[in-house]
Amino acid sequence: MNDNEMQVIATIRTDFPTKFGIPRQSGIVDTLRAKIVFEPAYRNPDALRGLEDFSHVWLIWQFSGNARRETWSPTVRPPRLGGNTRMGVFATRSPFRPNPIGLSSVRIEEIQLHTEEGPVIWVSGADLMDGTPIYDIKPFIPYADNHPDARGGFTNDTSGYTLAVTFPEQLLEQVPESHREALRGVLAHDPRPSYQHDPERVYGMEFAGMEIRFRVDGEQLIVCSVAPIA
Repeated sequence: MNDNEMQVIATIRTDFPTKFGIPRQSGIVDTLRAKIVFEPAYRNPDALRGLEDFSHVWLIWQFSGNARRETWSPTVRPPRLGGNTRMGVFATRSPFRPNPIGLSSVRIEEIQLHTEEGPVIWVSGADLMDGTPIYDIKPFIPYADNHPDARGGFTNDTSGYTLAVTFPEQLLEQVPESHREALRGVLAHDPRPSYQHDPERVYGMEFAGMEIRFRVDGEQLIVCSVAPIA
């Protein structure tokens, strides 16, 4: 093995079969549940010994859903800035980076050591697409990882942005109760590309085996239909 080669140790299973709709940061929709399943070579319960004493972990993962580029760009256009303002790639969390690596902080909900898939970790707050490869898992250490005086740069102006969600009752009833709160949270954080503002345009998002169609008028998101994915 090359000294610089990284091994995929696990994959994550989430309710997002495509990138559209995934929260832009981990933790902002803390009701989203996901399951981490280890690759056969790493299905050793001893590797998780002591992890139950931590509440959160860092996931280091691959942006596997993006088309690989031959060259990299030193600047990108963050969606939350409208898609027009350029920032340095290292001042953003854009997936288009020299190395396609992501970092997410998630809460541990449950650790199951003995399942048919080996040990699995249930987490909440993940911002990953279903099937995303994971390179490493590290415990979140509050005394070292919390920085109360940290500055948020341009994100300070966008972090509180949410939409009011109008979800007709007859449509909400088509969503399994266990997924309703998480879906509302995803929609409230505006899944659209930030440069699109047509109030008549209807968007489609796949979530937990359903296609959710919606439109956005000003600060309000209106769900138009819910249907199982064929």
